[in-house]
Order: sequence, then structure tokens, then C-alpha cells
Amino acid sequence: MRTDGKRKKWRPVKDQSKFEAQLHPGFAAEIAAEVPGGERLHQCIQCGTCSSVCPLSAYMDLTPRRLIAMTRAGARDDVLHSVSPWVCTSCYACTVECPKRIPITDIMHALRRISMREVTYPRRFITPVMTREFVDMIQRRGRSTESWISLKLYLRTRPFELVKNTPVGGRLVRRGRLGLRRESIRGRSELRTMLKAVSR
Repeated sequence: MRTDGKRKKWRPVKDQSKFEAQLHPGFAAEIAAEVPGGERLHQCIQCGTCSSVCPLSAYMDLTPRRLIAMTRAGARDDVLHSVSPWVCTSCYACTVECPKRIPITDIMHALRRISMREVTYPRRFITPVMTREFVDMIQRRGRSTESWISLKLYLRTRPFELVKNTPVGGRLVRRGRLGLRRESIRGRSELRTMLKAVSR
């Protein structure tokens, strides 16, 4: 488990015996503790309803049904390196339709949080980078500035796209739709104190 902000090199294991040795039996309990109602994870009957109603399951490397099964099995590394939690749009269709009322969308959010803490999210994948930049900006300044988030996002994921989209950005700035000044709130130290108290 990494919390030092450095990316861990990972490859899927092909040898079944090695795979079993790498299972984390407590992973399902770890996820269940992160989510209100998460203990229902153990009640999954693998009916596949979550995967069938998910509008983006075709773009996931692990369907919601498979992700739940692998979480319960303890396949921690495979689950945390998956793109599926980041593809999820939080539409809650899976949670609403689940016959066992498993909070699948909230489990996806929990997987994202752990992936962010341990830097296991897919390399150069836009969503986790944007999430990290947004959260960092809120923690430091109390407000987000779209232009700065976009700039950091492009520099970290698609630097050549930044050059390509500069004319569009320039037009948005000229029309007053995009500000260049970083927004901030008063009492940033109080905000940091409050966020520290909540994170304990």
C-alpha cells in the first residue's frame, strides 16, 4: 500500500498460483468500511444487473459485476489498477437496479479514493489527474479556476493538445467565458483547519 505519491509498477499476473498468493483477503472489508451500507457487498448474487444497466460498461476493462466479484475475492491490485471506477459517470443506475441494494456507485467512489491515495490509477488517464488538481486547488484556495485546472490537465496528460486548443481558449478569454486570474476565498487558513478536522 503506497501513500508516498509515487507510482508502483504493476503487471497483471498470468500464473494462477502467483495470483492466489497476491490476493488480499481483507480487501472487501476495507471497501465496505469506506462506504455507508458497504457491508452489503458480501450479499452480491452476481446476477449481472449492474453490468446490464450500466451505460458505459462496454468501455470498462472490468464490468461492474466482475469488479464486485474481484473485490470480494481480494484481487486488490487488479481492481485498483482498473479503469472502470474512472469510467463510471455516477449515474447510480446500478445502485437503483441492484436487487440486493448494494451501493455500487459509492463503491466505485471508494475505489477512486484509494487509487488516488496509492497512485494506482491508469497512467495519463484524464479523470484522476483532473480530480487531483481540482481537490488540491480547493484545499489551497477554497475555489477552483477552470483555466488553471485545464492548463495543468493538458500539461500532465496531453501537452500537444494544449497547443491545438490554444485558439479556442483565447476566444473564451476574450469573450469573458474563461478567467485567467486564480480565484480564492478569504480565510484560507480556517478552511485548511476545517478540512484537517474532517479528514481525521
